[in-house]
Amino acid sequence: MQNRLKQLCIYLPVVFTGIFFTACENDINKVKAIAAADATKPIQRTTGVNMILSDSGIVKAQLTAPLLIEYATKKNPYQVMPNGVKVILYTPKVTEEANIIADTGYYYGQKELVVFKKHVVATRSDGSVYRSEELIWDMKKKQAYSNQKVVMTKPNGDEMTGTSFVTDDKLQNPKFQNSTAIIHVDGSLAQ
Repeated sequence: MQNRLKQLCIYLPVVFTGIFFTACENDINKVKAIAAADATKPIQRTTGVNMILSDSGIVKAQLTAPLLIEYATKKNPYQVMPNGVKVILYTPKVTEEANIIADTGYYYGQKELVVFKKHVVATRSDGSVYRSEELIWDMKKKQAYSNQKVVMTKPNGDEMTGTSFVTDDKLQNPKFQNSTAIIHVDGSLAQ
């Protein structure tokens, strides 16, 4: 009996230690999967967004959206505006130069990109209107572009259509690829 008690005292701690270590063992792939799933969950929701974008104290643009959801992904954190977005671009004298509205917007802070998706309408102060399903505003390069069909209509009814286009960040001087145009001519020969 005493011999059995000795054996029990020796083997019992070994058995409990083995059980303890197997109970605490984590599969590294499971841990990575859980971490990846958490990275795709939103970390913050903001309603009634009114954001001023400035450079060196000069107001460049104003962004408004009814809802902004922030995702803190490791490589490229971003914000999505799923219920619509409007951006007003300003001149250095803080007068409206253009505005852009869309059904959905994405803001990538590290890349300084705003991506507008679905029913994008950009209107310049002269009345020219751009329509597309996508418009990308690159604040670093100071340009806007789209790789989807774009239709620009001028106040006089002239219309330019292209498979894609690029312009400056104020929507001036657009360059269309594979373009067609409808140009209205008044027919007079006045000199």
